[in-house]
Amino acid sequence: MKKKVNSNRVILSIVFLVLGFMIAFSFRVTQDEGDKGQGLTDRQWEKHLSLRDDLIEQEEKNRELQKELNAKQEKVREIEASLSKEAQVFFNMAEDAEKYRMFLGKVEVSGKGVKVTLADGEYDPDEENINNYLVHEHHVFKVINELYISGAAAIAVNGQRISHNSYILCTGPVITVDGYQHSAPFEITAIGDPDVLSSALNITGGVKDQLVNDQIVFSLEKREILKWIRFWGNDDEHFFQNSIAV
Repeated sequence: MKKKVNSNRVILSIVFLVLGFMIAFSFRVTQDEGDKGQGLTDRQWEKHLSLRDDLIEQEEKNRELQKELNAKQEKVREIEASLSKEAQVFFNMAEDAEKYRMFLGKVEVSGKGVKVTLADGEYDPDEENINNYLVHEHHVFKVINELYISGAAAIAVNGQRISHNSYILCTGPVITVDGYQHSAPFEITAIGDPDVLSSALNITGGVKDQLVNDQIVFSLEKREILKWIRFWGNDDEHFFQNSIAV
């Protein structure tokens, strides 16, 4: 019984010791926090609050500026997209203008193509009408029209460029192109896809067969390079093109 009482006393002593330690520790912590709070003067505390308010205000301004920056960036993207569309429109217009200049015969042109040669048929003493085996303007027109229909970008007759308002007349054994006379054989050069142009002319019952039936000597060659360089005629109203075929 005595041992049991002593054991209880030991346990109670330990409990009271731990409880006292906890109370002392709690008091010390509370005292330290109070000392820290008392270490700030009123001026320092006001400055601390002022700096905190300034920081909050600056963060709000940053958010507003970020929103404004995002809006301006979006506006710039819209302007860039609009300018891109306008640039494409201007590019297409310039491309079309260059194409029209080419069709009008105002610029130099070069590229692959074909050369068609039309020559008078062999003299036949039994033929009463010599015109039956001579090349006439309608023969040249047939070739030119077929070439344009087949996609030719530019055409010349004996090196003279054909433009949008060109005219071809027959004057006896010669033809007149825009006021300039040319004698046979007539070389019609065209810039375009050589395979397409030659196929169009050689189609059965097409231009070649019709000319051969009219006793015209017809020959066709594909050319890798055709280059026409512009120079002016004496009347400054028409111009020719030197035709260089390789």
